[in-house]
Amino acid sequence: MRAKRSKTYRKLMQQYGLAFGFREPYQVLVDAGVIKDAARFKMKLGQMLAGVVHGEIKPMITQCCIRHLYDIPTTNDIERRQKDEYIEVAKQAERRRCGHHELEEPLSALECLESVVDPKGSNTNKNRYVVATQELEVRQRLRKVAGVPLIYINKSVMILEPMAIKSENVRDAEERAKIRAGLKGRRGAITGEKRRREEADDDEDVDMPDRVKAIVAKDAEVAAQDPLAELPMQKKRKVKGPKGPNPLSAKKAKPVKQKSAGREVEDERAAVRKALKKDPQAAEKAVISGVAGDDGAPSEGPKKRKRKRKPKEGDGGASTGPGVVTGGDADSPD
Repeated sequence: MRAKRSKTYRKLMQQYGLAFGFREPYQVLVDAGVIKDAARFKMKLGQMLAGVVHGEIKPMITQCCIRHLYDIPTTNDIERRQKDEYIEVAKQAERRRCGHHELEEPLSALECLESVVDPKGSNTNKNRYVVATQELEVRQRLRKVAGVPLIYINKSVMILEPMAIKSENVRDAEERAKIRAGLKGRRGAITGEKRRREEADDDEDVDMPDRVKAIVAKDAEVAAQDPLAELPMQKKRKVKGPKGPNPLSAKKAKPVKQKSAGREVEDERAAVRKALKKDPQAAEKAVISGVAGDDGAPSEGPKKRKRKRKPKEGDGGASTGPGVVTGGDADSPD
């Protein structure tokens, strides 16, 4: 058997077990047609049936089906040997009394199996039979009975039919009923707990000690005299208000970095440069006088040289050239 088909059959039998109560050993009803085809394909019927249902089986055959095997006509030795093989396999199964043995002629497989599976015509498989039959009419009729697994042989392959629509409807109804029962039980449990809590609250007054009773009585007297008085046994209510931020998720404040002396000097110089850029006259002065000194203040530039006055003609003495004075003291002022 292929792995995929085997897995499908296992799940299907589990569904039959949950919805209809099937359990091992499974009671498998076989008819004459399954026995003959299994012998023709040289199949071990018991092992194949157990493999399909994935569990132990209890093979059974009705009295009418075994009579069908005895009534097979034979004309030669080969047919007689085959008939003996069929009967030998049927004898290994348990005989299921259908109540038709008193009749002169056995009933058909359809009538016999239907009377065994659903004797009262209620469309229920009360005894939980698994039916293995080769007749199509039997399978079509038993699909209308809820909870009947059907097995047949197709080209030397034993097949378990999918669950019929009737069985699926019953299974779905059972599942819904279980869900409703679970919800009802849960609601009952919840209401029961509430009742027990209320009863416990009512019984608190009975179980209080004498000391507590005295305090409660005293508080009642104080409340009767002065309703605004604060009672010792009265619990203070917590004032509800907006909650603060989560300290773990709040943003932490960054520590203020202290500036060093060198950093302060640099900042001052930057401020001076910014002021010089804004003031064009200050920029021209800065170009002439130079950049600020080390102390941060602008340094004084070089003083202008005074231009010497030329000597007049009446001063006496001729000038031999610019900057040369004759006829007088060179060190004297002009």
